[in-house]
Amino acid sequence: MSVASALCFAVALLMARPIAAQDSTLAIAPAGTERWGAGRFTVFATSGDRQLAASMLREAVANDTFPGLARPAAPVTILIAPDLARFRAWSGRGAPEWGAAIAFPAEQRLVLQGHRAPGTAGDPRATLRHELAHLALHESMGELPPRWFDEGYAAYAAGEWGRDEVLATNLALVVRGMPGLDELDTLFTGGASRAEQGYALSQRAVAELAALDPQRGLTQFFAYWRATGSFDQAVRQAYGLTEDGFEKRWKSNTRKQFGGLALVANVTVGAVLMLLLIGPFWLIRRQRDRARLEAMRASDALLERRDTEVALDALLQGTAAEPPAGGLIVPPPKEGGTNENQIK
Repeated sequence: MSVASALCFAVALLMARPIAAQDSTLAIAPAGTERWGAGRFTVFATSGDRQLAASMLREAVANDTFPGLARPAAPVTILIAPDLARFRAWSGRGAPEWGAAIAFPAEQRLVLQGHRAPGTAGDPRATLRHELAHLALHESMGELPPRWFDEGYAAYAAGEWGRDEVLATNLALVVRGMPGLDELDTLFTGGASRAEQGYALSQRAVAELAALDPQRGLTQFFAYWRATGSFDQAVRQAYGLTEDGFEKRWKSNTRKQFGGLALVANVTVGAVLMLLLIGPFWLIRRQRDRARLEAMRASDALLERRDTEVALDALLQGTAAEPPAGGLIVPPPKEGGTNENQIK
């Protein structure tokens, strides 16, 4: 951001002092929140999230362009929920249980979790960028993008490359193969685990599409898509491929990049599980063998001591019965006498 833009933003923040949410001009604001505004963004949050609200406003203004799209112009409302209960209430019944934030493109509105968000909610800056990308895509393309492209583009625009870890440990890429583009939408309705796969695969698809034109990325593709209303025609005109040809390329590259990693990772996990199952029995067997070995050693030591004692007794008995060669036997002295005359 330029110096002039930074100064304008700082002035906007100073002028955007909190305003009570009960003001009649702020009918969209939930009760008990305050309002901050700068540029095309308006943030509503409770007093406990003032610092987060200022940070989110700063991030939104400073990073307000998105790959391949014209700069968005529609006003955006950002609601920061102070707790999970109000996040659910403000998001409505359509929000998934595992969602960390939700966008309402038709209303150009976002709902984010506040400072009490769990660790699974991730970096709030990346989450904000992801949700704003949804709004920007909808503002430019309307209802053209299917669910998989919408989610894949938002993850791509937010730089969420950590999602690749899901693919690196997904044995389904090796065993069952890759789903088609049309099948990706179903992954977002099957729980958190399947949704993570859907995000990762969709992001790889959008990234693969953008990489087909290193200079212009998605710019021409979006222009052709708006003009024709057809994803296949847009891919043909922008990249010289059919939709089927692109899908095969995406599947092949993804399998090459992550299929081997998934196999290795799952073999490793299998080995660990096998070790956990067999390990206790191996330890029991080892302890039993060690006890048996100690008993054998003790028995051998006892037998060795007995053998030594027997040999020593035999040696001592043999020494008493047989005089040494050339020696004399000296009998014990008689009572009342000496032994001198008996020595010969």
